[in-house]
Amino acid sequence: MHRSIYITLIIALFHHTICAQTHIGERTFHFKDEKRNRPLTTEIWYPTTDTLKQSDKAFSPFTRAQTVRDGKFPTDKLPLILISHGTGGSRLSLEWLADALVQKGFIVAAVDHWGNTYDHKIPLEFLKPWERPLDMSFVISSLLSEPDIKDVINPDKIGMAGFSFGGYTAIALAGGRFDFMSLLNYYKTTGRQQLNLPEFPNLAKYLDDSTLLAGAKNPPKLYDKRIKAFFSISPALGPGFVSDKNISTPVYIVGSQSDSIAPVKTNALRYHQLIKGSQCYINPGKTGHYVMLQEAIDDVKKEAPTYFTDDVSVNRHLVHLKVDSLAVGFFVKNLNPQFH
Repeated sequence: MHRSIYITLIIALFHHTICAQTHIGERTFHFKDEKRNRPLTTEIWYPTTDTLKQSDKAFSPFTRAQTVRDGKFPTDKLPLILISHGTGGSRLSLEWLADALVQKGFIVAAVDHWGNTYDHKIPLEFLKPWERPLDMSFVISSLLSEPDIKDVINPDKIGMAGFSFGGYTAIALAGGRFDFMSLLNYYKTTGRQQLNLPEFPNLAKYLDDSTLLAGAKNPPKLYDKRIKAFFSISPALGPGFVSDKNISTPVYIVGSQSDSIAPVKTNALRYHQLIKGSQCYINPGKTGHYVMLQEAIDDVKKEAPTYFTDDVSVNRHLVHLKVDSLAVGFFVKNLNPQFH
């Protein structure tokens, strides 16, 4: 064997041995934004040297890596990635992405957006775009002041990923400017069908709510300068996006060619075309919107095929691996985690 190849193999084996000793720790925090009266349950995943306990090996209706519940935190300061779920989803919707990021040395925090989860649905919370970015900013502040975890987060290396409504959330936090009144008018006319969501049909009937209109006319500032890189997956609300002039941080956009919920032409591709310097990848063929959710066991696929069954030509696991590689590469490049 050539000496250089032999050395490379030894280094690779050594690195694999070190990484194999690292497991994924998981904890749940219960924050509350008192000013807005919003509970914000937040799941944290992180590298831990603790080993799996028998109680950690519990049944799950989804395909997922086993995690060490309340495992000890790492000793180094690591970059933090925030995750924002899609409409009617949950903080656990993109655990597959969280796992991949933790394995590369990131701490990951995913938030339940109050009133917009699968088990807690408030119509107006499906329509108010300004609440979600405020949720994420509040959780960042909470984590950076939380005694149990603040010392292991590098506050200068914070990134964000989001899916669907969460993909919009990322771009709003990056400084993207939106015209929410124009967006509401779009939903009343040519975009009405986009509000007939499986998670909450007929949302269009709430578009004339006085509190919604008042907020749309005078939304709060959403930009958060603490976040240095943004990964937006199948972003929604594209028709309301009007300017990238305040975006100076790296943005990567992923779409799916056969997305009927957030069609790529008016969403992912629109964002990419308007955000100067953004990167973009479109999953080809029959790849749809909900392919980004966790892989489910057969019983769940039969019970909820809309969310967990894909076209026969699509392999959800392979799509996740592709998006994993894009996200990990993007955040490693822009946040440079120092972890082995």
